[in-house]
Amino acid sequence: MGKVKIDPTVFWSSLVVIVIATLTLVVFRNSAEPVMNKMMTGITYNLDWAFQFLTFGLFILLVWLIFSKYGKVRLGEEAPEFSTFSWGAMLFCAGMGTSIMFWSMMEPMYYYMGPPFGIEPNSNQAAEWAVAYGMFHWGISAWALYALPTVTIAYSFFVKKNRSLKISTACRGILGKHADGPVGKIIDIMVIWSLVGGLGTSLGLGVPMVSAVIGEIFGVQQSLQLSIIIIVIWTVIYSASAYMGLYKGIRKLSDWNVYLALGLALFVLITGPTLFILSNFTNSFGLMLQNFALMSFSTDPIAKGGFPQAWTVFYWAWFAATAPFIGLFVARISRGRTIRELITHILLWGSLGSWIYFGIFGGYTMNLQLTDKLNVIEVLNSSGGPAAIVSILKTMPLDFLVLPFFAVLAFIFLATSLDSATYILSAIATKELIGEQEPARWHRMLWGAILAILAVSLLMIGGLKVIQTSSVIVSVPVIILYVLLTLSLLKWLKQDYPDVPDKIAIKAQENRVEEKLVKESKTPKVLLKNAKEVKE
Repeated sequence: MGKVKIDPTVFWSSLVVIVIATLTLVVFRNSAEPVMNKMMTGITYNLDWAFQFLTFGLFILLVWLIFSKYGKVRLGEEAPEFSTFSWGAMLFCAGMGTSIMFWSMMEPMYYYMGPPFGIEPNSNQAAEWAVAYGMFHWGISAWALYALPTVTIAYSFFVKKNRSLKISTACRGILGKHADGPVGKIIDIMVIWSLVGGLGTSLGLGVPMVSAVIGEIFGVQQSLQLSIIIIVIWTVIYSASAYMGLYKGIRKLSDWNVYLALGLALFVLITGPTLFILSNFTNSFGLMLQNFALMSFSTDPIAKGGFPQAWTVFYWAWFAATAPFIGLFVARISRGRTIRELITHILLWGSLGSWIYFGIFGGYTMNLQLTDKLNVIEVLNSSGGPAAIVSILKTMPLDFLVLPFFAVLAFIFLATSLDSATYILSAIATKELIGEQEPARWHRMLWGAILAILAVSLLMIGGLKVIQTSSVIVSVPVIILYVLLTLSLLKWLKQDYPDVPDKIAIKAQENRVEEKLVKESKTPKVLLKNAKEVKE
């Protein structure tokens, strides 16, 4: 298919923006941080209604797409590239990273201390809501924010044959020629910055957590040198995975990630307070389902307790800021899937993984707190989250094995997020990708090196927090981006599959796919027809 070429304009402009913006924020962080924090507070309190309606509205739109005639539309005429398990593993690992490992244990504790709806802190009622709210924040609503960009990008790439993995290209349906102009460039640069901010958030959680666990294992004190060593090891893992590409690297690393994550969850479920975890999971799941609408629209305008703004709206803004990147990656690995299949798998795979982790690890942590086996809140308040994680892991049977296993899993979890980030950065800065083409290996390695240098630099000068805050602020224009992506998708679907000749266009696409499969498999069409009739 020929060599892939970089897009010089996107590559150099993205690199310049990242370097200048990062240096500016870090050099002037003492004056920038209060301004950024004030802006973020203004966003979460003044635009709470917008993020709540956006998230719930996307969920309704996705459900409509699943059950509409458009659900049968296939994204490309080729067969799927990956098995369902590998596909689901990659999309889950790209979306979660080490964040799920940290927050599945810590988040219920914060809700126990500061519950919603005016509930008394540290009460039995607060304990009942603790895991339920964590499952809500990391469940279907969060994955709906990821799913809509994914569908539009996949439709643009595989159906409309726009051979470019850029958000601006996915908006071409509504932007037209402006997608290739200054507006499109601004959109792509904004996406790249949100990706860098997402990296800052992941490292801000992952590095201290892994550093604390490794310090406990080897009896060494946490230090800047230890954190740098951890980042270097991470860089080697994710760069090697990105270098080997989707098929040999990222897919296999994601598969192993899921195996290890499920293995640890099963170990905790079996060796921990099994009946309490199962019972608490059931109760929390029921609370979440019963109060889904209330939790989705709660803004607490009368009491003004601030819980929805500090947690729910912040999460929706965070997920929205990183959604374009996740959408680009998941769209790239979703060739051959139908729109219905793509949406249902994103919502179910993502939500199920999050629910399992919050149900098991959140339930285990809550049991420690309620039975006084470990005062998690005291450790959290006095020593911080990473120290609390170590204390929780040390209460488990065979803790001398659990601690290194947890550290390895954390390494792989973040590596699967970073290798997909490296892949997408290089894809955005590539002119076009045809068929199974991937960005050039040197290009992927270059972005891996840039991210590593950026991470070490931010860690050394203490600039991670301000970068995290800036990534959430980016979510405000992303609301407009969601509107553009939605209108673009709906316009394309109505043009390609008009209502009058009902189901004819979709049937024609199915016939084209069948013809292509016949050619590829060299199977007589009559045999395929007979097999289809038998199946029906």
